[in-house]
Amino acid sequence: MDDLTDQVEVRRQKLEKLRELRIPLYPNDFKPSHVSSRIIAEFGSLSEDQLSALTTTVSLAGRIMSIRSFGKASFFHLQDREGRLQVYVRRDRLGEEGYRLFQSLDIGDIVGVRGHLFVTKTKELTVAAHGLGLLCKCLRPLPEKWHGLADVEARYRRRYVDLMVNREVRELFEKRSRIIRLIRRFFEERDFLEVETPMMQSIPGGAAARPFITHHNALNMDLYLRVAPELFLKRLLVGGIERVFELNRNFRNEGISVRHNPEFTMLEFYQAFATYEDLMSLTEELFATVAKELAGSLTLSYGGSAIDLTPPWRRLTLIGALEEHGAKRAELESLEGLQAFARKRGLAFDPGLPYGNLLVEVFEEVAEPHLIQPTFVVGYPLEVSPLARKNDADPSVVDRFELYMGGRELANAFSELNDPLDQRERLLKQAEARRAGDDLAQAMDEDFVRALEYGMPPAAGEGIGIDRMVMLFTDSPSIRDVVLFPLLRPER
Repeated sequence: MDDLTDQVEVRRQKLEKLRELRIPLYPNDFKPSHVSSRIIAEFGSLSEDQLSALTTTVSLAGRIMSIRSFGKASFFHLQDREGRLQVYVRRDRLGEEGYRLFQSLDIGDIVGVRGHLFVTKTKELTVAAHGLGLLCKCLRPLPEKWHGLADVEARYRRRYVDLMVNREVRELFEKRSRIIRLIRRFFEERDFLEVETPMMQSIPGGAAARPFITHHNALNMDLYLRVAPELFLKRLLVGGIERVFELNRNFRNEGISVRHNPEFTMLEFYQAFATYEDLMSLTEELFATVAKELAGSLTLSYGGSAIDLTPPWRRLTLIGALEEHGAKRAELESLEGLQAFARKRGLAFDPGLPYGNLLVEVFEEVAEPHLIQPTFVVGYPLEVSPLARKNDADPSVVDRFELYMGGRELANAFSELNDPLDQRERLLKQAEARRAGDDLAQAMDEDFVRALEYGMPPAAGEGIGIDRMVMLFTDSPSIRDVVLFPLLRPER
């Protein structure tokens, strides 16, 4: 047997011995009175004399994370959801049976402890146990050097162990939860209504993305996991819900990278009688609010760079961004010039791409990685924005922005197209491109157009990637670091 298998076998043998002694192995009758942090907060500042005068008995439950034995007495650290606390056990206080149970325990076992508090010679607040019970046997040894594993996928695959042995991982996901609570509060305070829209859709829409396909047996029809909630949220604008948001899960059948997970979380919101420029101000306010609540500062560190969230943020056109990185305006004003610039930069591209699509691809390769400070990029071509309103001054572009920060996109927003005739024409062109082989083009949605025919108020809408936002606020290099269970290949 290898070492791990051998250790598992030893633990199973201990379990069987406890079973033979009729000791309950998985009881569910222990009720802790305290968590470690509350004990430390309430009693940690008391002197030895004050603690010895206490008659308070505490009970807490958690996982054994270390054991130090000295014959008739031992120490161990118990970890619960709030932190760790030292426990002191002695044979004369637990009794022979209780101490024999303790000697059969391993690191990783979950136990319940009752006792009184004292301070050791090293000034550590400690529970002197006069009662100890096994609540769950850990049959696998905890890793000693988990965080430094070369195979980082093992940490993502066994996130339960990652959370168990790395407090900073637990704190990251607590911060993620807090960010989502702050976002929800931010929009509720501004009179937005939170809703839920379908995750299975008969027509995928709202984004240029390849969907996952599933099948409904009772209706005998194919369905798609949503790529975006946009078209349903706009239907709610038609219905009179003038401020609406959804914290939603989206699914896109595309590549996996440090920025992309096939299943991801998005904030999407819509506001009637607002423009994309109004949403710029709202977005600045949202990020500033979260930053102040989390860290008390508008400056954060990401990837070794200091990012300043102080409004107003920079505005930059797509063409302006490329000009900052070596392109001449004359090269960017025609498809041929843009293709020549792309070849000069050594970029691979599909020669059949329309001008607008190629412009965005070149921007993403040449300029996007350098947009470290928060920047609203505007001037998006009409052909890559089938759901956005045309710009009044230049109908070849739309009223749209994408937010870049830390060298990656965090948000996409635009003034919404509410002309049903224009929308139908654009979706028909998308459907034509789809039939020609563009599987990222959007499908025709007759019911959505019908909804617009009832009249949708002028509005603006935005999507913000929650996972990337959490990456930013936790200085995490990979999306897998901020998703509890990222998609991985099956274990061999």
